[in-house]
Amino acid sequence: MMTMYSRDEVLSHAKELAAMLAKTEEIERFKQLEAKVNENEKIQRLVTKVKTLQKQAVNLQAYDKKKALDIVEGEIDKAQEELDEIPVVQEFQEIQVVVNDVLQLVSGTIAREVTNHVIKDTGGDVMSGKTGSKTENEAPSCENELANE
Repeated sequence: MMTMYSRDEVLSHAKELAAMLAKTEEIERFKQLEAKVNENEKIQRLVTKVKTLQKQAVNLQAYDKKKALDIVEGEIDKAQEELDEIPVVQEFQEIQVVVNDVLQLVSGTIAREVTNHVIKDTGGDVMSGKTGSKTENEAPSCENELANE
């Protein structure tokens, strides 16, 4: 007999998994770098500047002010480049990619394993990716029909 789990039990385990992930080397590094980024006045000043300029750009675009928009977009690029040159910002951006990759890996693994369990539990074929009911209800192929003639 297969063990059945309630949605609450599954969510409880998902929260345990989240707590485990939060204690991985990658997430710990992310937290450290985020704190450094948030404590750095120059970074915060530049981030605020970029956000303010982006709001201006949206308004200028709405009012079709092309020349002014070009100037503001140039200022945004300049401030963004200045931000991107700061080593701790580069490290933070890199660790964001790593953390995202880890989360995608976990998410993909869960999805794939659930699918594989469904296929196995229905008597299907994991290699072909077909559930048991799909395999049973498939029309015979031309090869099978020719072999039966």
